[in-house]
Amino acid sequence: SGRRPDRGYEPRTGSAIDVHLEKVVVFGAASLSGALTEIAADYRKETGKTVAVSLAASSALARQIEASGGADIFISADEGWMDYLAKRNLIQKDSRENLLGNRLVLIAARTSSLALTVGPHFDLLGALQGGRLAIADPGSVPAGIYGRDALTALGVWDSVAAHLAIAENVRVALAYVARGEAPLGIVYRTDAEAEPHVKVVGVFPEDSHPPIRYPAALLKGATPDARTFLAYLGSVEARAVFEKAGFTVLAQ
Repeated sequence: SGRRPDRGYEPRTGSAIDVHLEKVVVFGAASLSGALTEIAADYRKETGKTVAVSLAASSALARQIEASGGADIFISADEGWMDYLAKRNLIQKDSRENLLGNRLVLIAARTSSLALTVGPHFDLLGALQGGRLAIADPGSVPAGIYGRDALTALGVWDSVAAHLAIAENVRVALAYVARGEAPLGIVYRTDAEAEPHVKVVGVFPEDSHPPIRYPAALLKGATPDARTFLAYLGSVEARAVFEKAGFTVLAQ
């Protein structure tokens, strides 16, 4: 889902009809999957305007924006990848806002009988029972970076670093556990709530990793309608969808 949606590359004339017909393209972190798709559908019902949503790891999306553009709005699962684009002058800095917050959790299959308290030096390796820990790529993907930071802070990372099932994004890590390919995984609370085949067996202490923030911003060259949709993401209607999915809404 990291492919750039086809939005056509006809030259813009700036006439009202061209602007009206141009859809808004949003590149969003994989963990936004259900909520962002629902909000885009609601927005279309309300305004008649189409929002195309492309979901992938924030790292992959940021690199794609840097290489070839293709989007009007970027919503990252961490501030680092938004900073990456800001340093390259690819976002409209006045539009940047922290939109959402999330929590990091440890999950197991719904049928698992495991009981685990996530804390300093907890026996995560023992809990894996010879299996692997599903985690988004800790070298680049926000969910994996938060996970590595948390396990490092708790003194557990070194014991499990050789026992990982590394996924391209957090939704793939979720699927590994849901399908029984990994006994445990680290995902966001919202991912766990979206998947009926897993359950939360532990919540990481908030002070074990940097705060999980989802910044949103307009990209350079965004269509005029993009600013309207970005504002809609902070509306009462959108807030309700995000909160139902388990996010904390930070935008005022």
